[in-house]
Amino acid sequence: MRIVSIWPGALALVLAFQAAPVQGQDLPAAPAATASGQPALTLTLADALRRALAANPNLSASRLEIAAAQAQKDIAVSAVLPHLQATGNYLYNSVESAFDFGGRRVLLLPRNDWNAKLTLTQPIYAGNRDRKALSQARLGIQSAEQGTAGAEEQLLLAVVSDYLGVLEGQELLAVERRNLALTQERRTLAQNLFEAGETTRVDTLRAEADIKAALRRVADAQRLRDQAESRLRLDLALEQPLAVVEPAALFPRLEDEAALVAAAERQRPEVAAAEIALATARLEVAKQRGAYFPVLSAEGDFFTQRSAFPADRYGQLALKLTVPIYQGGETKARIALAGDRQRQAELRLEDARRTVREEVRRAFIDLTSAEASLGLARDQLAASEAEYSQAADLYRAQELTTLDAEAAETSLAEARRAVATSKLDRQLAELRVWAAAGMLKQTVLQEGAR
Repeated sequence: MRIVSIWPGALALVLAFQAAPVQGQDLPAAPAATASGQPALTLTLADALRRALAANPNLSASRLEIAAAQAQKDIAVSAVLPHLQATGNYLYNSVESAFDFGGRRVLLLPRNDWNAKLTLTQPIYAGNRDRKALSQARLGIQSAEQGTAGAEEQLLLAVVSDYLGVLEGQELLAVERRNLALTQERRTLAQNLFEAGETTRVDTLRAEADIKAALRRVADAQRLRDQAESRLRLDLALEQPLAVVEPAALFPRLEDEAALVAAAERQRPEVAAAEIALATARLEVAKQRGAYFPVLSAEGDFFTQRSAFPADRYGQLALKLTVPIYQGGETKARIALAGDRQRQAELRLEDARRTVREEVRRAFIDLTSAEASLGLARDQLAASEAEYSQAADLYRAQELTTLDAEAAETSLAEARRAVATSKLDRQLAELRVWAAAGMLKQTVLQEGAR
């Protein structure tokens, strides 16, 4: 049974439907305008990843740690190489002293005296502590490399996340504009029905209020998109406005959970860094124990001086042996400290391995949930579209109230938003699986290049 007859306003209804947008039609997107007036730089995902790896300042700072670690290794190498040193002195004495020897005047203390010495020092044996230090320095380079690898993984995770955030913002913006078109269509219909005397002005006012709410959601979607773009610019060290292109294929097919757990234990930089820290701690224990052993070194000197006594030029060679006898318990304490650090490193390695295993498992749980949520959101969208189509037809025939039509419209709008956000959630969940397995760099760079 009809609530209000539509025959007196038939002509007005025909004109209203001719002027109203088609259901779901996108509103024309306004051209991107920026405060600086610069044109937007269009980036693919591969472009963004390459730019981030080349220009991100935090990653560049992390790479400098490798150079610093190599310098530390050079310092450790210098400890086992010979050292050559020259020293010279000039002295003014208040008196001059000499004596005659076989008719020759021998100067003992010149008034203006000088001397020079060339010293060559070569360590021979120090309880293998120098070699342990060199091995630790080499491990320090590996640790810096793993730190850089971890920084690259985190940067790539941020870049892909923010890139997808821009895409989600664009999709949400399109969704909210489509939802705004639906509300504007209802407002146009309500206005024509009011002018035809078929309804009260309440329906028009309600539609006007809903338009304002839809405009607010459009502004919120634009804000989300702009914030994601701002984060992406920060990742890429760019000031220019950005426009992104949706990648054709983001990830390859996932392996099974057990394989990714094994890959995480084998490839995650955190685990590798913990293993290096344990090896370094073991070397430290051995290095501290070497303090119980004697230290042997060779030293050669060549002297030249103005005084001819005992000779104006001569050389000498010495072997120096230092035997530790008692240090007040210092060596024992250092060994105990190094042993405690080794046990800490063992516990941290065990915790790191357990952590990466659980991160992979949690990432798989999130991915399963996100896939289920996306499937349900698509089902909800299909049902909401069918509901809205039928409700719109009945509303045009005035067999449904405005509240019923508004409820169907709201349901469709929410379903569209759910699909847009669920798509991003699903992509981010899969992204976190690859990141948890320590395979993000090889995955996104390979896929982004396609």
